Amino acid sequence: MKRLLAGGLMLCSLQNFAQDVKNAEKPNPFTISGYVEAYYGYDFNKPADNNRPGFIYSHNRHNEFNLNLGYLKGAYNSERVRANLALAAGTYMNANYAAEPGVLKNIYEADAGIKISKKKNLWIDAGIMPSHIGFESAVSKDCYTLTRSLLAENSPYYEAGAKITYTSDNNKWLLSGLALNGWQRIIRVSGNSLMSFGTQLQYKPNSIITLNYSTFIGTDKPDSARLMRYFHDVYGIFSLGKLGVIAGFDIGQEQVSKGSSDLNTWYSPILILKYSLSGKWAMAARMEYYQDEHGVIIATGTPNGFKTTGFSLNLDYLPVSNAVVRIEARSLNSKDDIFVKDGQLKAGNTAVTASIAVSF
Repeated sequence: MKRLLAGGLMLCSLQNFAQDVKNAEKPNPFTISGYVEAYYGYDFNKPADNNRPGFIYSHNRHNEFNLNLGYLKGAYNSERVRANLALAAGTYMNANYAAEPGVLKNIYEADAGIKISKKKNLWIDAGIMPSHIGFESAVSKDCYTLTRSLLAENSPYYEAGAKITYTSDNNKWLLSGLALNGWQRIIRVSGNSLMSFGTQLQYKPNSIITLNYSTFIGTDKPDSARLMRYFHDVYGIFSLGKLGVIAGFDIGQEQVSKGSSDLNTWYSPILILKYSLSGKWAMAARMEYYQDEHGVIIATGTPNGFKTTGFSLNLDYLPVSNAVVRIEARSLNSKDDIFVKDGQLKAGNTAVTASIAVSF
C-alpha cells in the first residue's frame, strides 16, 4: 500500500513538473517596453521663438536640448486577443497632439484587438493606433533618417478608429479597411458628422521587397464647410544587402469649395538611400520634393504656394543593438521666400540635428 501511494505521489510530481516545464516554455503574453529620444537642433535661420518652421512637427526646437519622444508601453498578445497602451511626452507630442483635449495629448497608443477567425489571421482592432499611411513613424530609431520627411510630417502619424486586417497564411499579403475619426484626429472636429475611411494593401514577396498602397477619404472640416479629401500613399522598401532604398509618392486632393467638382492637388515624391558602412556605422541620404500650391496642407500665402525641395545627409553610430547616436544636416529650398531669417523672408533653410535614441 505504501509503495502504491509513493508511486502515485511520484507520478503526480512528475506530471506537475512536466506541466511546469510546459508553462515555462510559453512566452509571457504581457510585455513592457519603452523608448527615449533626446535631441539638439540648430536652425541657421535662428528663429526668434526657437520654433522651427510650422510644417515641421518632429525635432522642431532650435538651439536647445530637448526630448523629441519618450514613451512607456504595455502590450498584451495572446492567440486571440491583443492590446497596447503607451503614454508619451516630448516636443513631438506637443506639436502633433495640440488639437487633442486633456489627457489625450499624452496617449501615444491605446488599442485593443480580437482575432475573429479560428483558421485565418483576421483581426478587428479599435482605439488610438499608429497611422496606416507612410513608411516613417514617430520612432526615429526605426527610420532611415534622423528627422522626418516632409510627406511624413504632413500626413497622419496616428489615427483613432477601428480596422479589420487580414494577413495571408504565407505572410506575403496584408489588407486593411479602416473607419476613422478624421485626418490625424482622436476627437472629431466639432460639427463634423461624417466618418472618414482608409485602406491599406501591402505585399512582401520576400525579405527584400515591401510594396505598399494606402488611401484616405474623408473630411477635416465641420458639415457647414465640408471639403472632401482624397489621399493616396504609395511606397516601396528594398533591402539590397548593405544598401537600403525607399521610394515613395504621396498625392492628395481636396474640394475647392463645398459641393464643388474642382479639386486642389498636392503631392510629394521622395527617395532615401541608406548604406551600412559596418556593423555599427551607417549613413543615409534623402532627396524630396513637396508641392502644395493651393495651401491645402501647408499654407504660405505666397504666389506659388509651398513648392519646396529638400536634401539631407545623416551619419549613424550604433554602439549596441538598442541604441543609436545620429547627426543630420538638412537643407530646404522653396520657390517663394517662405522662411524667416533676421526678420526677412528667405527661400532657404538649413539645420543640423543630433540625437541619442534608446529602446528598451
